[in-house]
Amino acid sequence: MIGIKMKLVALRATAVAASALLATSLLAAGAARADTIDTTATEAYVLDYETGAVLLDKNAETRIQPASLSKLMTVYLLFEALKKGEVKLDDTFPVSKEAWALNEGSTMFVGIGDRIRVEDLIRGIVVQSGNDACLVVAEGLAGTEQAFVEKMNAKAKELGLNDSQFDNPHGLEDEKQLMTAHDVAWLAHHLIADFPEYYHYFSEKEFVFNGIKQGNRNPLLYKDPTVDGLKTGHLSISGYSVAVSAKRDGRRVIVVLIGTHSMQERSDESAKVLDWAYREFDNYTVAKAGSVLADAPVWLGQEATVPLAVGKDLLVTLPRAAHDKLTAKAVFEGPIPAPIAAGQEVGKVVISAPGMTDMEVPLVAGKEVPKLGFFGRMIAALKHFAGVGA
Repeated sequence: MIGIKMKLVALRATAVAASALLATSLLAAGAARADTIDTTATEAYVLDYETGAVLLDKNAETRIQPASLSKLMTVYLLFEALKKGEVKLDDTFPVSKEAWALNEGSTMFVGIGDRIRVEDLIRGIVVQSGNDACLVVAEGLAGTEQAFVEKMNAKAKELGLNDSQFDNPHGLEDEKQLMTAHDVAWLAHHLIADFPEYYHYFSEKEFVFNGIKQGNRNPLLYKDPTVDGLKTGHLSISGYSVAVSAKRDGRRVIVVLIGTHSMQERSDESAKVLDWAYREFDNYTVAKAGSVLADAPVWLGQEATVPLAVGKDLLVTLPRAAHDKLTAKAVFEGPIPAPIAAGQEVGKVVISAPGMTDMEVPLVAGKEVPKLGFFGRMIAALKHFAGVGA
């Protein structure tokens, strides 16, 4: 845990709620900034998995055709069906004539009329990037490709991927199929967070189906033992793309690059950006859950002050050069009127450091403070007005 300088700021106006800056069930999130890195990718987004801090954002809101990165949503829906018990790994899906005929681009080489195990289809998509496997899954889960596409778009909205639009399950060129680097990174985040029991498939380096062995398209799986996912893609219209996740010393980082010019450049750039993210940034625990950061005055309470604490461990991603210059201020509307319940949100803490955007997280009451009784309130009110008139 690192030390911070705490400043107490009592506002007469209502403090802005900070809970919206917390990513789902994650710890404190913030957009830290260090010396940026230049990349040949036209779009890039780098995300700290645990804190949600954005380490790099280059045109990350630009909508492009995502190629095989679209398959991450197909896999998400398949993993979700497995987790809900709607299908099992040993279940089989039939191969339609349409799926068999889909031999453009990467393929799993399914046979018409075959029934393929769900687990084989996972590997056919994740390892072999099979477009045919995606269509088999789409038809197996939803009956038709169009019905599955509707599920893809509904899930995108549910996950907050507001700039994503799907028109097929595989990512072949389609002007209606659009994503952003931002959405790809957060979809990768959801895959890792929501399905830890299935995520291991993304780290498999090869898969043999119908006697044909194919290697994983993710180049960093072979170069960096800390990399364990996720997916590559390529279309002439949007270039070579990749979503990479690595875990080093317990810290996970997600890198999405879109628009590199070759497989080699994609490999080199993703390795360079990933190393930069670990070299320039680290995660620091500012305070443990329940740690008292300040005391605030209470109005008409049985105690004069209430301790202000954070409800969860306060973990922030910072540039390594800035972590010892961290400051924080507790902001609340005071005095805080009683009664106050333990754990009640009563303000926010604003965390600042050179070269980074301020972060805000909620402050909660560290203990219960009951309201004074009738006579106690009368005495307190008299003392207050006497002090005002003095």
